[in-house]
Amino acid sequence: MEVEIGKVTHYFSKIGVAVVELTDSLKVGDTIHIKGHTTDFTQQVESMQVNHNAIQEAKAGDAIGLKVIDKVREGDKVFKVVEEAQA
Repeated sequence: MEVEIGKVTHYFSKIGVAVVELTDSLKVGDTIHIKGHTTDFTQQVESMQVNHNAIQEAKAGDAIGLKVIDKVREGDKVFKVVEEAQA
């Protein structure tokens, strides 16, 4: 299951970092799925920053710098992959 948690607002191609505006919380170790017009990949969050400071957790409303494994584009949607609880 996936929950939309934000969108890409900028991409720094030289360093492979996306700026993501969050609408929900995100932690280092979470698995995310970035999907857009030509973007579609899943990765684990290994590091993120706010104002050039490394953080472990971000909340809704934060704009974070996120190291990504592939090129992303402005407007790409960011989803958190959530394990469904076993019934």
